[in-house]
Amino acid sequence: MSWIDVTYHLRCEAGEAAARARAIAIEQSIEMPPEAVARPEILADTLGQVEAVETLGADLHAIRLRLATGTIGADAGQLLNMLFGNSSLHDDLTLVDADLPAGSKRALGGGPRAGLAGLRARVDAGARALTASALKPQGLPPEELARLAHAFALGGIDYVKDDHGLAQQGFSPFHRRVPACAAAVRRATAATGHPTRYVPSLSGSLDAVREQLRILREEGLDTAMVAPAILGLSNVQQLVREHEGVAFLAHPSLAGAARIAPPLLAKLWRLVGLDAVIFPNHGGRFGYSSETCRQIAAAALAPSGGIAAALPVPAGGMSLARVPEILDFYGNEAMLLIGGSLLAEGERLSQATAAFVDQVHRHARTESHA
Repeated sequence: MSWIDVTYHLRCEAGEAAARARAIAIEQSIEMPPEAVARPEILADTLGQVEAVETLGADLHAIRLRLATGTIGADAGQLLNMLFGNSSLHDDLTLVDADLPAGSKRALGGGPRAGLAGLRARVDAGARALTASALKPQGLPPEELARLAHAFALGGIDYVKDDHGLAQQGFSPFHRRVPACAAAVRRATAATGHPTRYVPSLSGSLDAVREQLRILREEGLDTAMVAPAILGLSNVQQLVREHEGVAFLAHPSLAGAARIAPPLLAKLWRLVGLDAVIFPNHGGRFGYSSETCRQIAAAALAPSGGIAAALPVPAGGMSLARVPEILDFYGNEAMLLIGGSLLAEGERLSQATAAFVDQVHRHARTESHA
């Protein structure tokens, strides 16, 4: 039997920590009193085991458990269920980390197919950082979104994606928006020679997303965005398996609604095959610390049993003025996603995008000569 090593942080009085740890191990495995289990092999091979309880201070404890891989099979949703399903209902408990054996990693997806290297290659980026922006706001018709996509691509951006809020709304349904934006980007790339990629956002039921992927491929596109916390990790896992030539970017919408450490989510999204992980950069619109951002980037990039690196994508309220600082923080193994700050330039959108792209390129040249 192989095991998953799982870490939680628990807030409780010191005298309660050991008993709570055992209760969590039971809850996340057999979910019944062990003494009521008649078959000894279940107690040996399935019952969760408490490995350690460490006091971190101020009534905060690190609980380390071992959970049987036999309880998850090859289903990413079931993995989340066994890591934190019922126990997520305890508001004093946070899921911090999980380390899976190599066999489980392979069974669950084996990591990105494109990843950092593939996303760079698609836009001839060499070893530099990548650039990206987003089409917004909601309410614009397809023609207006296509105009913005064209302007971004004329500025030489690497990836221009739908805002995650763009779905199947009447003002810009997928089947009209995607062909319009794809055609606009093709016109711009013919003029610039730079292979900008347009990235539609996928949403809805599994059947709806499969139809959206059909349209995406029909338009000659090879990159898409999903929100795993909304679409469901099992569904995303299946879509990745079905569409080998498509690179998938993971959007963090709803990922802050549960007590799961953001670096672990990045780790799990990479595991099931998502090629890039978008997350809120520190100092932007959201409250992530610089250390959390550093850990997310590490979860996307760190060596992991042969699994390809995913691309970290810091985003969320970033400005052009901060580009040098952000590049110094993440280095060249990142894609900088700047949306509103560029869109605020209005008719100067292409010029502002070109200035953004130039900053990233100059940083890469400076780094290569350092």
